[in-house]
Amino acid sequence: MGYLITFLLSMIPIFELRGGIPIGYFTYNIPLPLCILICVVGNLLPVPFIYLFARKVLVWGKDKKFIGKFFTFCFNKGEKAGQKLQKNGGKGLFVALMLFIGIPLPVTGAWTGTLGASFLNMGFKKTILAAAGGVIIASIIVSLACLGVFGAVSAIFMGNH
Repeated sequence: MGYLITFLLSMIPIFELRGGIPIGYFTYNIPLPLCILICVVGNLLPVPFIYLFARKVLVWGKDKKFIGKFFTFCFNKGEKAGQKLQKNGGKGLFVALMLFIGIPLPVTGAWTGTLGASFLNMGFKKTILAAAGGVIIASIIVSLACLGVFGAVSAIFMGNH
């Protein structure tokens, strides 16, 4: 059951694998290599659907009574992410998208990055590859954090040992 929960958590926007890996590893005691694999697959599974359909669904729902405000918020968030990627990436948009997705902070994951790429019409294949690279980078960073590597490095350089 822990495997399924970890997989599903990695598919949720904002939470993604940055929440899935710690939950799977610490709560369900899933061995870290397997936990990483489960979370990477879970995080990447929605990416093609986000690219192909999310923008269309958000446009459709922007003027609906009960969901309009939320859909407008999400639409604007995707549009801003696309503008930010374009501004910071320029000709290096692929790398900018990969790094945007790879930094495991709130609102920088595969959901927001893919939505932003769809607003820029970046191209399906490039978006999928950049998302995969970014998710792998994020999985490495989150896994190292789970292992305490950043705390150890901090202790070495800050003299807190």
